Amino acid sequence: MSGSGARIDASACQRGAAVARPATFALKCLLLAGMGVVFFSTYGFANWLAGRHASVPSFAFGWEHAIPFWPWTIVPYWSIDLLYALSFFPWHWRDELLDHVKRLLTVQVISVVCFIAWPLRFSFERPAADGVSGALFTLLAGFDKPFNQAPSLHIGLLVVLWAVYASYARGAWRWLLHGWFALIGVSVLTTYQHHSIDIPTGAAVGCFALFLFPLRRGDGTSRLRAADEPIEAAVLAQARRIARRYAALALMFLIAACVTIPHSPFAALLLGWIALAVLCVAIVYWRVDAALYQKNESGGLAWVTSALFLPTVFGMFVNSRAWTFRHAAWSPVGHSVLVGRTPTRREARLARATAIVDLTAEMPGWARRDPSIRYVCVPQLDLLPATLAQLQQAVAAIEMLHEQGHTVLVCCALGYSRSALAVAAWLAAHLPLHDAQAALALLREARPQVVVRAPGVALLQRYIDWRSPIRQEVAREAGHETPNEAPHPAARHAETPRDTRPGPEARP
Repeated sequence: MSGSGARIDASACQRGAAVARPATFALKCLLLAGMGVVFFSTYGFANWLAGRHASVPSFAFGWEHAIPFWPWTIVPYWSIDLLYALSFFPWHWRDELLDHVKRLLTVQVISVVCFIAWPLRFSFERPAADGVSGALFTLLAGFDKPFNQAPSLHIGLLVVLWAVYASYARGAWRWLLHGWFALIGVSVLTTYQHHSIDIPTGAAVGCFALFLFPLRRGDGTSRLRAADEPIEAAVLAQARRIARRYAALALMFLIAACVTIPHSPFAALLLGWIALAVLCVAIVYWRVDAALYQKNESGGLAWVTSALFLPTVFGMFVNSRAWTFRHAAWSPVGHSVLVGRTPTRREARLARATAIVDLTAEMPGWARRDPSIRYVCVPQLDLLPATLAQLQQAVAAIEMLHEQGHTVLVCCALGYSRSALAVAAWLAAHLPLHDAQAALALLREARPQVVVRAPGVALLQRYIDWRSPIRQEVAREAGHETPNEAPHPAARHAETPRDTRPGPEARP
């Protein structure tokens, strides 16, 4: 069993490599020129349009008058133009470069639409500056007017460029880069170009662009679901229904934010943040792609999605505790395997788990920072049936950690569905069992709250039939390859555990 669990879907890797095409220097120059035209034409148009209004409002807090004017910060402020231009050239692969253009274009389009729909002006008098700083301010005033405020296009582009350059910087250069980009962020205030409300709104737009088009791996392949991975019509229809519900909820929060603006700007920002997070969840389900959460192999969310999804992560965590409040957080099923809700570090220690297989995509692994626990993540979307490949990956991870002597806690938001299906599949393979209902009945003896609906039962039986030695032997004799049981990359890393000491033991 461990041998089959360690197999890797080499054909999938070959398909990813086959579609990766180099990004030529000519293409980089062409796209840079095109984006330059888009930037100046749309930004200038929004400025011109705002200037035609008889009166353009401004939005500033009283405490902002205490922000100092530092003329020299016009230098880091201007430097983003150079960084913008250079950002087209580090990419090795065409798809990486096109994703970068999509991110920049997303920030540009959303920002300009907001400038037109909700024009604002900068309301402070800028002190005079001389020398090099004065010359740079004069040059800036040649095309930039005191409009185009929220969201700050400067900050939106800064977030995207910061993520791009940070992915290349190493060592001391990385710290220097962080310092310089932080200075650029501060400069929008100290050059009297933007009010404070423009900063979080601009950062939100930049994070949204990085969510829609995540940075790719070093080989140019995407972290998202493979384009040729089939989605069953029934699953797609269910995902679209969930997406529409989340989108409607996002619209409600957005309306609430707009209504709240005159009464409490801070409450409006919070409601807008929640609306954006819920909208992103809707996009995840519309695309049917758990990888959009950008949860890594060790259970942590990328900083972009950590910032975007913080409101929904908090809500889902509270929801998971509310639904499991009167039930056991985890249940031992025997053979040093437990099934339960996604644990905190304290809960993982109480369970005496030395390894965790986390099937949630929507929340980070709370116990992942415990050095005594081996953490493996196989992200799956809640409320949707898993695919056979996901079930194979989960079982492979459980088996690998079990063979290493770990006490394995298999978890999802509640410990009732995703994790239950994976443990039932593992039990069927481990004992072995040949009937899905028998495996589920055995599991329900340990955890009566288990809920696995008809599609999950059918998938479990399909997995059991696939694992049948007789069926595999017949397939080999007939000259047909059996499907690869491809574990999640983290399951392969589990061959070298951090701690091999054995131990006992959302519903959105």
